[in-house]
Amino acid sequence: MSQVVLVTGASSGFGNLIARTLARGGHTVYASMRDTAGRNAPRVAEVRAWAEESGVDLRTVELDVLSQVSADAAVRQIVNECGRLDVVVHNAGHLTVGPTEAFSTEEIAGLFDTNVLGTHRVNRAALPVMRDQGQGLLLWISSTTVFGGYPPFMGAYAATKAAVEGLLRTLAMEVSRFGIETATVVPGAFTAGTEHFPHASHPADSSLAVVYDGRYDGLDAQVGRRLAELTPADAPTAQAVADAVASVVATPHGQRPFRTLVDPVGDGAAEVLEVTERVRVDFAKRLGIDDLWHPSAG
Repeated sequence: MSQVVLVTGASSGFGNLIARTLARGGHTVYASMRDTAGRNAPRVAEVRAWAEESGVDLRTVELDVLSQVSADAAVRQIVNECGRLDVVVHNAGHLTVGPTEAFSTEEIAGLFDTNVLGTHRVNRAALPVMRDQGQGLLLWISSTTVFGGYPPFMGAYAATKAAVEGLLRTLAMEVSRFGIETATVVPGAFTAGTEHFPHASHPADSSLAVVYDGRYDGLDAQVGRRLAELTPADAPTAQAVADAVASVVATPHGQRPFRTLVDPVGDGAAEVLEVTERVRVDFAKRLGIDDLWHPSAG
């Protein structure tokens, strides 16, 4: 069944792949991005040309996750044009790489503003619509950094993804009785096929970063190469993440898996998630609230 989907951070990377894949699946998809009339105007034109050539309903919408006004306006535009909003894919986020000490407090706060509070702003805009509908899906793009092993110099980014995980698990229970479902797709380290690593930010305190680099002898670059080496030749590409999202969206309401892992490296997240999910369900049963992990009929 065709659904109306909002994908955040869809100018490039996973978000762009997800938006195109869902559109090919017959859904009406809004690829959101910032500055659609300025810096991202070429991206908008590219999306429109591809949609026309492919014969799909893929649209763009202005959405800056740093602004509640922008999030509200984006959702309002979608509802005005389509009459509903069925799915929000929380994909927008930014990667930082570098010694944690070298990032200023303001830099880390900015990262939390984008990666964590950005999802909250979008939810504040979308959830009233979904509650009124009595149905919806919040689909979060998580990260194996929350569950598996990960290298140094990614502390700030990993902290934001852990914070998002805390929000989504609690929110999943709080919205389920409104008929709103929650699902997460958990990508591992994809060193190619997206602009995630090439566009990563580095600490402004470059002199302090040099101190660490001198002692660790370019370890962050070494780890990046080692991750690429650990990736099997036949490992899934970044498209596998988009395909996983499409599979979740296509699954009937109420039957969607809470977790879908796509990990080409095998960083241990699969083993941790097996325990995490069992504990999550068992504890809810002990509290007598296990129904909250399943959306009520809208």
